[in-house]
Amino acid sequence: MKKTTFSVAGMHCASCAAIITKSLQKVEGIAEVQVNYATETASVSYKQPMAPVAAMNEAVTKYGYRLSPREDHQSVMSAEDHANHLMPAKDGHDHKLKADELAVQKAKTEFVFPLAIVIFIVMMWDIAAQSFVGVPNLPLPMEIFNVVSLALSTIVMFWIGQPFVAGVTRFMRYRVANMDTLVGIGTLAAYLYSAAITLLPGLQERFQLPDYTYFDVVIIVIGFVTFGKYLEAKSKEKTGEAIKKLLNLQAKTALVLRDGKEEEIPVSAVVIGDIIIVKPGGKIPVDGKIIEGQTAVDESMITGESMPTDKTVGDMVVGATINKQGNIQLVATRVGRDTVLSQIIRMVEEAQGSKAPIQALADRISGIFVPVVLVIALATLLAWIVIGSFFIGQTLALSYGLLSFVGVLVIACPCALGLATPTAIIVGVGKGAQYGILVKDAESLEHLSQVDTIVFDKTGTVTKGKPSVTDIVVLDSRYTEERIVVLAGSVERKSEHPLSTAIVARVQEMGLDFAPVEDFRALEGIGVQARILNEKVSVHKPEKDSQDSKLRALQAEGKTVVVVEVDGKTAAFIALADTLKDEAVAALADLRKRGIRTIMLSGDNQIVANQIAKEAGIDTVIAEVLPNEKAGKIRELQAAGRIVAMVGDGINDAPALVQANVGIAMATGTDIAIESAGVTVLHGDLRRVAQAIDLSRATIRTVKQNLFWAFIYNVIGIPVAAGLLYPLWGIILNPVFAGLAMAFSSVSVVGNSLRLKSKRL
Repeated sequence: MKKTTFSVAGMHCASCAAIITKSLQKVEGIAEVQVNYATETASVSYKQPMAPVAAMNEAVTKYGYRLSPREDHQSVMSAEDHANHLMPAKDGHDHKLKADELAVQKAKTEFVFPLAIVIFIVMMWDIAAQSFVGVPNLPLPMEIFNVVSLALSTIVMFWIGQPFVAGVTRFMRYRVANMDTLVGIGTLAAYLYSAAITLLPGLQERFQLPDYTYFDVVIIVIGFVTFGKYLEAKSKEKTGEAIKKLLNLQAKTALVLRDGKEEEIPVSAVVIGDIIIVKPGGKIPVDGKIIEGQTAVDESMITGESMPTDKTVGDMVVGATINKQGNIQLVATRVGRDTVLSQIIRMVEEAQGSKAPIQALADRISGIFVPVVLVIALATLLAWIVIGSFFIGQTLALSYGLLSFVGVLVIACPCALGLATPTAIIVGVGKGAQYGILVKDAESLEHLSQVDTIVFDKTGTVTKGKPSVTDIVVLDSRYTEERIVVLAGSVERKSEHPLSTAIVARVQEMGLDFAPVEDFRALEGIGVQARILNEKVSVHKPEKDSQDSKLRALQAEGKTVVVVEVDGKTAAFIALADTLKDEAVAALADLRKRGIRTIMLSGDNQIVANQIAKEAGIDTVIAEVLPNEKAGKIRELQAAGRIVAMVGDGINDAPALVQANVGIAMATGTDIAIESAGVTVLHGDLRRVAQAIDLSRATIRTVKQNLFWAFIYNVIGIPVAAGLLYPLWGIILNPVFAGLAMAFSSVSVVGNSLRLKSKRL
């Protein structure tokens, strides 16, 4: 199925997301809809034929929302975009609309919030004057105060509170309600009642209505709610800073060599095959391969490591990394949407917009929350009027009933519930990206937090994936290790055998010079030989029936051994093996500290697998397993009740990665498009596996904290606002305090999620 992501304008709360979801699901041609309140996006999967965008907008615009397709992110920005630091989640048009909307929200907040504070102080003074003998009454006559309050509350109700009034209108017309509807009904009821008894004093006398007006409640509630929504919008911007930082990493221009001349062009104009010159301190504009020069490259943007990586001719480099030392030339191999940075941003965007299973309960509650609250509010008003009148009189009961009605509507905010999961996911996924841990979706992040068993592939995952010299056993006292390495390496440099590379690399690692070689011959299936400074040197397989104890000891460790002969006499044994990654021992020790069982799943023989597992500190070894059998071994562990993560290279391990509860692909910096894994670790760094576990646990812990407080807030707040405490202690919750609590409930949830940004991995 084709999937498209849209930006959604006009979405102000979690109930909005539920309305949009239900509306779009009714459109013909749509198979599945996921609306994310925190990112203000809707992901739509289509049937055949596809639903047109016009039909989708027709379904939601009557409720006050608008969809606009997001442009596919190319990881290339214009100079203007760079200057404005645009968020990638929206195209330029949508970003401008969002910026304009935020500017209007800011202007309204700057007008109404100071006014609300002044009215709040006046209200508290009036309450204190009525409660304490020593506090003087307000010097302003009530008649004048009511007229001034009527004028101010009218401006606030119908200008600042226009979204709330529109919410009431949509509710009456289409029978759909969101958070704006709740605030709108509550404040509009208070405003209309107060305006009626102010403008029509005879009405109050005729029906014996309370003479107290609620203009102050209207101003303060709308002021606090508007202020809270503005803070929430600003806080939500901060949750997406990881994407913004990633996008701002890319270079604006590239210095290319065309027709023998250097030419500076926009990075968007670079094409595959262009020769690019990068000077010291410059950003590498696109992915490419070095063809001239050597340098050290700061790759911290994709690895999280501060130490530069040495690069020379033939090495791959990644766009947006920084050339720290020499001049280099590279040929562009990936540009635009295919660069590593672009793939990273795309994966982070998709993961931040996805939903974790833990969010399902909050979504279900948010979907029915507003209608339930409306019923509770009406029931509260009727209960005060009908029951309260018998105990405290009709006038006071109506006054308290109206206060409780408004209080219930205002305090019952599903926004905190709607923000609890996505804000934590957004921050957690962004944090992981900074460390080279790319999470495919929120479901993988949640499952990763529950993992108790991690299964590792051996080759290329726990080990380096290529043979290295492990032992040099000198048998002839006339030779040193260095001399043996030079002789063997000089001959093997002429060979094409895979093991020859490891011996040649050892010469280079030891800083030795190769010797001149004459009369080189390859002995098919046996080895190689040549003449070096009048000595006949051969490097070959050992004899099968050799009884040499040193040779057999090396072979018993699962190592491949070659014999070095000089002038027909055995001079040394060189043992080779696929060695552990440098960080493997420490990484696996970190996992054990976290109470995670480690298993190595390998197609290699039992001896080799056991040796590697022993060196690495892996708990269990399952060896001699064919690639198509690995998924079955994962199923067996799952059947035994284990929650399993599979760590592999994402190619021959693909079935096992898919079968596991979470697949973790160890990817190089130039290949991160691993479709079969839920988590991708850049540069194959094993230490990131433990960090990914920590990140997932911290993120889901934050989600649970957010959900707990969001639930508790409503469970406690609604009964208190309804007047539950009045029979016990004579306490009525003024809607002003309900508005203040509602305004800061969402902000507190977002603030708790933002704490993840300071989490050390």
